[in-house]
Amino acid sequence: QVQLVESGGGLVQPGGSLRLSCATSGFTFSSYAMYWYRQAPGKEREWVADISGTTFRTTNYADSVKGRFTISRDNAKNTVYLQMNSLKPEDTAVYYCSARTVQRYWGQGTQVTVSS
Repeated sequence: QVQLVESGGGLVQPGGSLRLSCATSGFTFSSYAMYWYRQAPGKEREWVADISGTTFRTTNYADSVKGRFTISRDNAKNTVYLQMNSLKPEDTAVYYCSARTVQRYWGQGTQVTVSS
């Protein structure tokens, strides 16, 4: 069965950095785009970034994170990453990775808190 397991969240001060990881199994990872979403308290889940499964690994970012976050993938490890720099308090949220094969799959999420 498809599994996605996020890790790397935590508490960080404004301006700091974190790298999230999402280890996957149960599907042909290299063939599919991967996505990061986040959900802040009291808000709807929002798309953060995605990366294609093609050789070119095309990336896309929400305007709110462009220039600060970088999505990448390691197809040999079936893992997708989200490098987050220059973090702001408004980045506080539960971060989810997602894959869409015949249906949408989600991980359990990892909490990121940006606070002094």
